[in-house]
Amino acid sequence: MSDNTSAGGRGGADDESVDQEQPFISHLLELRDRLLRVVLVVVIIFAGMFAFRNHLYHFLATPLLAKLPKGATLIATQPTGPFFAPVKLALATSIFAAMPFILYQAWGFIAPGLYRHEKTMVMPLLISSIILFYLGVAFAYYAIFPVAFGFFASVTPEGVTFSPDINHYLDLVLKMFFAFGLAFEVPIAIILLVWMDIVTPDSLSSKRPYIIVVAFILGMVLTPPDVVSQILLAMPLWALFELGLLASRLVVRRKREREAAEEEEHRDLTEEEMDAELDRAEREEADLADSDAEGETGDDTSGDSGSGGDADSTDGGRDDERR
Repeated sequence: MSDNTSAGGRGGADDESVDQEQPFISHLLELRDRLLRVVLVVVIIFAGMFAFRNHLYHFLATPLLAKLPKGATLIATQPTGPFFAPVKLALATSIFAAMPFILYQAWGFIAPGLYRHEKTMVMPLLISSIILFYLGVAFAYYAIFPVAFGFFASVTPEGVTFSPDINHYLDLVLKMFFAFGLAFEVPIAIILLVWMDIVTPDSLSSKRPYIIVVAFILGMVLTPPDVVSQILLAMPLWALFELGLLASRLVVRRKREREAAEEEEHRDLTEEEMDAELDRAEREEADLADSDAEGETGDDTSGDSGSGGDADSTDGGRDDERR
């Protein structure tokens, strides 16, 4: 008997462990499927970009080529550089172009575990983060690269030919793209910090002078050591900070409104409100009783009329028989 009981207990524990493992396995399968979709999309885009790899590299090198001394060109110091540098750029461009789809797959994986108010918050942040990252990359290419490469070309020592290697140039450009893309995510970072109650908009506003100093320090680190380049990066960072601060105030306002609505929905009724609810319930019960009474009175009246008609017909039949 005890053996059967212990066996039954082990069986129940095994069933429970299996039930706990099933959701985990299903999540892993879903994650695998989404990763495979991402890889497939990147491969398809890369297959289309591969034929234009040299054109892509020439477009990427245009800001530098415009600042090279007359007669100078980019060079390849490795035998495989002329082939692998454009291929590497085509792959990076494919991942960059597939970023909306990648973030959409990430959203599809985490969305079922979020509350409704969290979903309404996360989706706009994902879209905004993509747009801001693209803006950061475009800002680096069109605003920073011409100034930076012009500065590097102007400080070349005498007797040195300014002809960068294509692999080194590609690595530098990709790093700067990534750095400027992340730098333009300042509003998203501020909104997330405020949303998680780590900081408040008022505390960030009080630290504005320090934020401005940090923006200029980042401009000094990420750009060449000239005032123009530092200002070109520091001013947009400052503007993005102000934009994130404004958006965080809106987030706090919506959060407070939602919390107030939930508190109003779950709060206890006061004595006056309980008396009002009781009076309303009594009135509804009285109206229902009156309607039931009127219905019974109507049924009795129709029943009496029917009985009178039957009696008259019976008396008429008896008179006919007597005649």
